[in-house]
Amino acid sequence: MSTWVTNAWYVAGWDSEVDHQPLARTICGVPIMLYRKLDRQVVAMRDACPHRLLPLSMGIREGDSIRCKYHGLKLGPDGVAEEMPLKTDRVNTRVCAETYVVAEKHRFVWLWVGDKARADEALIPDLWPCSTPGWTFDGGYYHVAADYRLMIDNLMDLTHETHVHSGSIGQPELMEAPLQTRVEGDRAYVARWMPGVDAPPFWRGALKQPGPVDRWQICEFLAPSSVMIDVGVAPVGAGATLESHDQGVRGMVVDCMTPESEGTMHYFWGMARSFDQDDPGFTARFKRAQGGVFLEDKEILEAQQRAIALNPDLKLNAYNIDEGGTRARQIIRRLIAAEAARA
Repeated sequence: MSTWVTNAWYVAGWDSEVDHQPLARTICGVPIMLYRKLDRQVVAMRDACPHRLLPLSMGIREGDSIRCKYHGLKLGPDGVAEEMPLKTDRVNTRVCAETYVVAEKHRFVWLWVGDKARADEALIPDLWPCSTPGWTFDGGYYHVAADYRLMIDNLMDLTHETHVHSGSIGQPELMEAPLQTRVEGDRAYVARWMPGVDAPPFWRGALKQPGPVDRWQICEFLAPSSVMIDVGVAPVGAGATLESHDQGVRGMVVDCMTPESEGTMHYFWGMARSFDQDDPGFTARFKRAQGGVFLEDKEILEAQQRAIALNPDLKLNAYNIDEGGTRARQIIRRLIAAEAARA
């Protein structure tokens, strides 16, 4: 049994990544080729020519079609043969490559690798800050040599910030504030409220004023593999609470983990914010800084994955700080089991 849900939407790429030239990306163990037609609609096709299995992503674009670079079989955007390698041969429309359902939302290209009949755009994770007026959003991509669930564990347990990200967003108070964990359907939440603390370097610069702050972190897991983290600070006395906190500076860390294989993932990261929206220079600087923070996570998780492989007789243990990740994994297992039962 795989470690991921098959009938679900996964991020295949940023909207800016998918362009005229084919993009190769393996998703949930399936090699996929993506490109945009002339009308900018996205095509997703199995990245294997039905003739000799050469990756179609190596092929030659001709209008909205793709021609295999090996023997020249030409396929339309629907995956059906339009021209045989020998042009004198009659076109056999039974020759075709599998295509996949795609959608664009929240700045991402989403792909459904399961049963096409079950693909419903209403099931795309609700990354609302990425598409809501009054917020601005940008981010980046890393390939990570680790199980995608390890990144979910990481994001649902932010106590690691104290040690892994000590120079940017970490502070000792993260180890002292109590956690509130709950599950609602296919979502898991972990909340932390830190009143009257010193703002870490990034948030001090964002707030643009000195003095103690109230700080919050609310991690939300959205099945099958996304995490949003509501973060920010407000001056002490401004009236911010864990339930309502728009009095200071507020951001939403957005993370989408797409399984590539059992031990590798595509990691799409970014941050939406409701402050300094009209400052593109700040957006670029922050994206660069955030990318550095997530590189620290990448280093940790890849080392953890190697250690897991080297210690097959040991297992991961869960402490109180791991409850959010544990709940997220329980949701994933439940969805996988339900999918298996239907099959």
